[in-house]
Amino acid sequence: MKKNIYSILRGKFLISDDSFKNWRIIIFISFLAIIMIASSHSADKKVYEIARLSNEVKELRSAFVDGRSKLMRLKMESSIIDKVEKKNLQISEIPPTKIKVKSSSK
Repeated sequence: MKKNIYSILRGKFLISDDSFKNWRIIIFISFLAIIMIASSHSADKKVYEIARLSNEVKELRSAFVDGRSKLMRLKMESSIIDKVEKKNLQISEIPPTKIKVKSSSK
């Protein structure tokens, strides 16, 4: 048992006569390790991209809500009255009436 462990630590399994099958296994495991590392990096990039896009969506949503609230304030009758008074215009006391045109086509 001690001899086997010592031969593994010395690397005799890599230089012996039947070492070709050992090298194939080592290369195959190395290839799988490289694929696993690349896959992990790809997953990390996607996670960071998702987090960045989520933050961007939150910022855009808050900008949309802010713009919508400003629009609602601008559309209020009181703000319109204030802007009209600054231009020395007065609001009509008489409500508008509809004009109906009757066509005289025969």
